Amino acid sequence: MTKLLVCFWSMLLFLFSAPLHAGEGGAQGKTWKTLAEMSAAEQAQLDLRTDTPRDPKVSYLPAERFPFAPPYTAEEMGLRSMEFPHTPFWNLTLIDIGISITHTGFLDQRVSIIPTLYLPPNGFLDHLYQTQPGQDVFRWLSQAVAPPERYGTQSLFIGYRTDQSFTTKLDMFAYTPALRRIRRQPQPRRDDRMANSAQTIDDLIGRDAWEFSWRILGTDTLYDTVRFPVTRNSAMLTDDKGAYVEVPASEIKLMGKDYPAYTAEGGVPCYVVEAVPKPDWLPNYYVSKMIYWLDQRSFFPLRIEEYDREGQLLLINARIATLANPQLGDRGYAVLFDLWWNLPLDLMTASIHGFLNKEWSEEDRQIFFSPGFMRREWFMEPPKNLMGLNSPDEFYLRPRLDVSKFPQERKVEISPELAARIEAQEQAGRLVF
Repeated sequence: MTKLLVCFWSMLLFLFSAPLHAGEGGAQGKTWKTLAEMSAAEQAQLDLRTDTPRDPKVSYLPAERFPFAPPYTAEEMGLRSMEFPHTPFWNLTLIDIGISITHTGFLDQRVSIIPTLYLPPNGFLDHLYQTQPGQDVFRWLSQAVAPPERYGTQSLFIGYRTDQSFTTKLDMFAYTPALRRIRRQPQPRRDDRMANSAQTIDDLIGRDAWEFSWRILGTDTLYDTVRFPVTRNSAMLTDDKGAYVEVPASEIKLMGKDYPAYTAEGGVPCYVVEAVPKPDWLPNYYVSKMIYWLDQRSFFPLRIEEYDREGQLLLINARIATLANPQLGDRGYAVLFDLWWNLPLDLMTASIHGFLNKEWSEEDRQIFFSPGFMRREWFMEPPKNLMGLNSPDEFYLRPRLDVSKFPQERKVEISPELAARIEAQEQAGRLVF
């Protein structure tokens, strides 16, 4: 009986503990520091105030003008990070391969081309200070090219500048070739999950930093985010001309090959900040807080964690960036690989992006980015389907949980079933179904 009890408790310890710490720290050891552990020199780069002077015209923005200068407040970091949503804030055609996978191995893969119009004349600066609430900020025309049954299906997303007086963030129009009709969609709720996906509407279109209260938790150095399995040694990407290029997985770095601020070991130093929804802006919001890992040079979010209303870790968004628009300097980074993991569902959704930067003429703007255009079924730059995955075995690993990091701020609890799947993944180097 004693031996049976020992075996039973050993198995419980294995299920609940081992996977949570799988791969933590690695050869680098402890990589994170709380605010109290940071040196005086490190703290000198930060402005720890949570109540700073306000912009005279836009009261919910700081008086200091974007893009700000050190020392940075947590709010300024949040505003800088806002410039890096899933789809870039500039004019381009985005090639998006979206792939979802369940814990049983069911794979759903879709390919879209998304002509993107970003309307503020002077970019994100005008987005913040000149665009008025109710004015549209972007228009995305999503055109499905794969799988065959979705070919020709289109959606038009119109995103608006919001504040407390104008809260509509998005209008959507849909077109299907079978019906040959354009339908305006009901106003989506911000916590609605996209079809067959782990991410919500807010995850997809991005959040406004002024809807949250920001706080600096400390620093960390990241060495991986989206992790390739042992079954996949390369990725098919596009260059800036739209040509396909096969890149070894070992050469894909967190911030791209030209990022100047890697550590000697190849890590990316990050600020770790917390964002809590403001009750007067986001009453009854579906997350209680978010934690961001922002690279210390551009403030690009390499990892985002969302916590449910009970404070439990709900979702992890892991990212790999690339300098897709060099003309913008450090503000020209964009998401190359995106991976969302909904922990309660153990559902993951990944995106692989290609970028074809383009300045739309006035005629293009009038024709392509209105609901009526979708009926024409014109595809501007249809890509071949070369960037996707061939099987579930090639899907990325679940992101690391790293429960030892900032334990006072992060509540991470998972089921025994999920713990066992994580441990099997870490042992095999790939997803195990």
